[in-house]
Amino acid sequence: MYKKIEEATTFIQEQYAESLDIGLILGSGLGILAEEIEQAIKIPYEQIPHFPVSTVEGHTGQLVIGSLNGKKVMAMQGRFHFYEGYHFHEVTFPVRVMKALGVGQLIVTNAAGGVNKEFQPGDLMIITDHINHMGGNPLIGSNDARLGPRFPDMSEAYSKKLIALAKETAENLHLSVQNGVYFGNTGPLYETPAEVRMIRQLGGDAVGMSTVPEVIVARHAGIEVMGISCISNLAAGMLDQPLTHDEVIETTQKVQSDFLRLIKALVEAM
Repeated sequence: MYKKIEEATTFIQEQYAESLDIGLILGSGLGILAEEIEQAIKIPYEQIPHFPVSTVEGHTGQLVIGSLNGKKVMAMQGRFHFYEGYHFHEVTFPVRVMKALGVGQLIVTNAAGGVNKEFQPGDLMIITDHINHMGGNPLIGSNDARLGPRFPDMSEAYSKKLIALAKETAENLHLSVQNGVYFGNTGPLYETPAEVRMIRQLGGDAVGMSTVPEVIVARHAGIEVMGISCISNLAAGMLDQPLTHDEVIETTQKVQSDFLRLIKALVEAM
């Protein structure tokens, strides 16, 4: 793993030599933020040694590196998922590379189903914590102490300081945001109504198929994490209609303006 990280890092540094400040992982339908990055270089995932390739609609599949509101950033315009057939180590490999490139803070975004009955499609939710229901995690196996400790603390998976900053930033922008716990499932199927009731009983406010593995690795590596979910739909059983990925993309496109304003202001304030 360490050698693979070095090879991918070296490849990227040959194209962009400056140290980076902030990493961005852009979820389904949210990749438009990468188009806001200035003096950007774009590197398709398939060109980077040991990187997986995005296979999901709404995920462009490239790194975009440059300046955003005064910070040097690396944005993943499209992420990888366990349900695509990748191992958790592969899903989270880009986070390891971010750390090697100097990233100290990570903003991770996703499209998620609303479980909290107070949520509506189009809401932005600041992630305060998560529940890992994915049946595994990327730290299983031998631990390389150069990458992080054997038993990392997850009592503050999402930085309290950055959560407070996100709330303050949203208020300054006059944006109404929700707060809640993200519940991570493997996918690729949407949950049954009974599973949604279970998630609510267990304390989940939104449910999705990503984010948890990347956050685990980021914290293992000592990266500070901020998480934002776009509530793209209400979860199964909350409305009398089927769920589709097209609905997810359509909703995220509707809230792109608010999403862009919030994330850009957050980057500037971090």
